[in-house]
Amino acid sequence: MKGKKETQTNKLVQFVIEGIFEKMGKEVVVLDLSGIENSICSRFVIAHGDSNSQVSAIAESVVDVVRKRSKEKPLHTDGMTHANWILLDYSDVVVHIFQEPVRRLYNLEDLWADAKNEKIEDVN
Repeated sequence: MKGKKETQTNKLVQFVIEGIFEKMGKEVVVLDLSGIENSICSRFVIAHGDSNSQVSAIAESVVDVVRKRSKEKPLHTDGMTHANWILLDYSDVVVHIFQEPVRRLYNLEDLWADAKNEKIEDVN
């Protein structure tokens, strides 16, 4: 069963990345937390935009692409009102979309330094 769950997680991550790049999200990073004991999920997907309107648009794009491609909806969302840091919780995958200064402040990549870190380049 673990192989099937891993495949579903990887597909979900790909759909999230597609949604981020659709609205020109920047510095997309996937943190693989699956090897970290007591982690809250198996993947973080982190990106940023240049303004609150772009951050909102990226989040909406992610929700739309994931819903269309996998029929999944986030279990929880947070931060949509001010769009400084929007969190989309898909249980096994948690998406963090920041405004750049907020991303630099919280620096999740260093906070979760034990995780495997993969930078994703937009192929389009």
